[in-house]
Amino acid sequence: MAVKQTAGRDALGEFAPKFAQLNDDVLFGQVWSREDKLSLRDRSLVTVVALMAQGLVDSSFQYHLTTARKNGITRQEIAEILTHAAFYAGWPKAWAAFRMAKEVWAEEAGDDGKAIHQQEMVFPIGAPNDGFAQFFVGRSYLQPLSTSQVGVYNVTFEPGCRNNWHIHQAEQGGGQVLLCVAGRGYYQEWGKQARALHPGDVVNIPAGVKHWHGAAPDSWFSHLALEVPGEHCSNQWLEPVSDAEYSQLG
Repeated sequence: MAVKQTAGRDALGEFAPKFAQLNDDVLFGQVWSREDKLSLRDRSLVTVVALMAQGLVDSSFQYHLTTARKNGITRQEIAEILTHAAFYAGWPKAWAAFRMAKEVWAEEAGDDGKAIHQQEMVFPIGAPNDGFAQFFVGRSYLQPLSTSQVGVYNVTFEPGCRNNWHIHQAEQGGGQVLLCVAGRGYYQEWGKQARALHPGDVVNIPAGVKHWHGAAPDSWFSHLALEVPGEHCSNQWLEPVSDAEYSQLG
């Protein structure tokens, strides 16, 4: 898809029409649009480092930082990019670049962790889990992936979020299987030590077992929750996991 740019014509269309045409139609319309050769994200990375290396932290640098953000470079990534480039381009240039980068990524600071977490998995985080919010400490998100044959839901917990102690009840069969897909979390059964969870871990939860699961204090966490078919299945929600209990997990 061709990149559309009019900055050249807007600023210099009358004074330097050829330069404006080369800027808008060749640099952006052709070079930047060659996504089959290099992605927009990678082109932004190269451009930001090249401008920083020359000490060109002006309005054009701010534009390319903003473009880099739109092209998917996160706040944490730009911090690492500028830190790495500082050893080759110069420490004072990095300081100047950081001052502008902080402004560009400032409004994303609160959502950056969530955005990074989304990039770590193929399943969408989904909408706030308001329907079950009363059974959670902290905010969670829910995305149904399958509601036929076997129910499959992507459940995402913000850092520190966990669900209440609960029991999956069933007269026969039932229970739940958790497939951990991103971040770090915990699972604990009543009377047992908590188990740390990482991507790729699987948790089998039989019916009738009192338990809870959620995120680590400093990490987002997502798992797929698979409902095991059974007869007369229901959830029995119990007391919250207290801050004292949770803080002992480390």
